[in-house]
Amino acid sequence: MERVDAKAVARQLRAAIREGELQEGATLPTNEVLRERFGAGKNVISAAIQTLKGEGLLTGGRGGPVRVRVTPKHLTRSNTAYQEEKDLVREPEDVRRRRGSAERDANVDISAVNDDQAVYDVVEPPVDIAKILGLSTGQYVLRRTYLRQYQEGEGYSRMVSYIPYHLVKDYPPLLDASNEPWPGGTQHQLFTAGIEVGKIIDQVTARMPTDEESELYDIPSKVPVLAIRKLTHDIAGRVVDVGQLLIPGDRALLEYVTELRRW
Repeated sequence: MERVDAKAVARQLRAAIREGELQEGATLPTNEVLRERFGAGKNVISAAIQTLKGEGLLTGGRGGPVRVRVTPKHLTRSNTAYQEEKDLVREPEDVRRRRGSAERDANVDISAVNDDQAVYDVVEPPVDIAKILGLSTGQYVLRRTYLRQYQEGEGYSRMVSYIPYHLVKDYPPLLDASNEPWPGGTQHQLFTAGIEVGKIIDQVTARMPTDEESELYDIPSKVPVLAIRKLTHDIAGRVVDVGQLLIPGDRALLEYVTELRRW
């Protein structure tokens, strides 16, 4: 007869994680070891592990080892950042280099980020993106895909950006992913191509993640994501960049600041 239930096993494992006996990123002992340690059957151990996965304390499995989940870096996204980025556009490079999205959103120096990747492709855009950008059949976009992992072992974040190719094709540095991270970000890249940003609109919806997103971002079960579509307009009102990113609901604060004019 089993001597403990799944709640008791989960409670003890939870305490071991929070007290540091099981460190973040560490592989959980095998089910056989856990069964012997707790005097419990395999179904009890499995249920306890699933409980802690749902709480975001464990991750992995699916044919690989179960690990203590690395707590993801919490991010703050504020609409005031867009004006801050524009104010930086005409600053010297050394100033721009000190204040990118890592420093602003995560309070982490870009040099301390564990993994930061950028891939550039010139492709035909998805139909919905082409419509937003006002592109006709046969016109291309510069697609930029960014992957970032702040700490070793935590999930990645991903952002995909689409800029009409004809806007940047005559500016070779803007087509070279090796120039990332670009000091001053997208607004400075557009400025390099002679484009001044006049307005940015964030469209935010909530949904459940796909299996691929859950694995890439390391999202606990039952945690929704905020899907953000960022529309960057120039001063003439054209959309010059469409950015798409996800923010898992367990790690981010969206902060919207609205200054109101005095009477």
